[in-house]
Amino acid sequence: MMIGNKQREEGGNTGLHNTLAAGASIKGNLTVEGDLRMDGKIEGDITCSGKIVVGPKSEIKGNVQCANAEIHGLVEGNIEVKEKLAHWTFPLISLLKSSSTIKGDIRLQIFEVEPGAKIEGRISSGTL
Repeated sequence: MMIGNKQREEGGNTGLHNTLAAGASIKGNLTVEGDLRMDGKIEGDITCSGKIVVGPKSEIKGNVQCANAEIHGLVEGNIEVKEKLAHWTFPLISLLKSSSTIKGDIRLQIFEVEPGAKIEGRISSGTL
């Protein structure tokens, strides 16, 4: 199990990148300053001030509130994205990846869904 963070430089800005590695699990709410890469499991709500990347084998059973997101795995709960649901490399292209399963409502500004993504819930888009 690995939970950690590291500094990263992107576009001249230094930010915090937090990770929850595969095999790690958390029961309880999680608040993260900066970005979060999640490959583990969590039962609880996540509040992330930056971007959250939910890996293909990740499972979240709770609500997610973040500035930006890329979803590959399972989210059973509502998702609210303050900026845009975006691809990691190209922030102007918004994506729910083909491996994603969302069981809950999604509120966001801009998004695109890859073929194969599963959504059981309502989607609200536009200005939040």
